[in-house]
Amino acid sequence: MSELEKLEEHVQSLSPDDLKQFRAWFAEFDARAWDEQIEADSKAGKLDALVSEALAEYKAGKTREL
Repeated sequence: MSELEKLEEHVQSLSPDDLKQFRAWFAEFDARAWDEQIEADSKAGKLDALVSEALAEYKAGKTREL
């Protein structure tokens, strides 16, 4: 049995309260990982093209306020 399968099995056996706590923990964990990846991509210049495109559309009046 793989580590992932073991984890899935364990999560399925959690009580409703423990599952609720796990969900909250995982949501925070996942958000933090996402933020770290965006920051790393930004520092590496991987988002530069998207930023340039968005700024060009804004300057050309192709955007609207929400």
